[in-house]
Amino acid sequence: MKAFGFLSFGHYADVPGSATRTAGDMLRQTIELAEGADELGVNGAYVRVHHWARQAASPMPLLTAMAARTKHIEVGTGVIDMRYENPLYFAEEAAALDLIADGRIALGVSRGSPETALRGYEAFGYSDAEDTERGGVMAREKFAEFLRAIDGERIAPGDPRAVGEGRYLAIEPQSPGLRDRIWWGSGSRASAVETGTLGLNMMSSTLVTEATGQPFHVLQREQIDSFREAYREAGHTRVPRVSVSRSVFPLVSDQDRAYFGLRSEQSHDQIGIIDGLRSTFGRTYAAEPDALIDELRRDEAVMAADTLMLTIPNQLGPEYNLQVLESFAKHVAPALGWKPNTEGPVEGYAV
Repeated sequence: MKAFGFLSFGHYADVPGSATRTAGDMLRQTIELAEGADELGVNGAYVRVHHWARQAASPMPLLTAMAARTKHIEVGTGVIDMRYENPLYFAEEAAALDLIADGRIALGVSRGSPETALRGYEAFGYSDAEDTERGGVMAREKFAEFLRAIDGERIAPGDPRAVGEGRYLAIEPQSPGLRDRIWWGSGSRASAVETGTLGLNMMSSTLVTEATGQPFHVLQREQIDSFREAYREAGHTRVPRVSVSRSVFPLVSDQDRAYFGLRSEQSHDQIGIIDGLRSTFGRTYAAEPDALIDELRRDEAVMAADTLMLTIPNQLGPEYNLQVLESFAKHVAPALGWKPNTEGPVEGYAV
């Protein structure tokens, strides 16, 4: 592990105990959290994307504001659901964001997670004629077009009256090197291999769609190894990035123990069904800093990834979440190999 950031689901609800009652609260607090994390030396500020729910849903305005208000921290998503995107408009937005952020972005993209709406992407005007994977075919086709667009491929036929005969046009703006900052959200070994073959970066979440009896972190480490092997065999020469997500809470105050102390005694991997697949879900880490260091060092996937995303309880408010990030930065991260954002952009491990 070289770097860490926070991953916010962007929950909001007008319920007792929540510091995030409205969508406006959530958006402003996420920007505030990114600013504070940037000052602490945290390397990344990432947001989940969920449609049809009281959670963060439209990441580009939020990421743009976060990038404009910070200096060093990387801003990104985990993940944008391609089923809901117009690939060419998304390519324009991504390039504009990349230029505003001066390359400090990590856009995680995938088919998306299960949602509350039934085929909600169809209400957005998109349908998949080959819906064998609940929109998975369409998502991959759209993503391929998105990659062509950000690579500068001339896609649209030009009007001869404006540009001359036989000319095709690329989307604008273009941001050089943007493809190097695109990640695919991978939940299986098969998708990890596909991601490596395409030469992208890989985001792996708090679950894998396998349940072999092996610990979650071992399954995820095997996924990372498969990604890197495929990347190398495909002949890519860039050093790719890999991130994993975990719920991690250093217990350094009475408030921490009140919120998360019981999890230190109860936490373990879980087996469940997601999208019809038997899956393994990772545990929550909550312990005193020295114990936390030992536990995370034994987590093979955390130590194999260059970036650790800490899932945060955003409804507890930015002040408390900044305390969590500061505790991790002071008491845990240095022992795992962390380098603060002031030391420059994060680099992956060579394959």
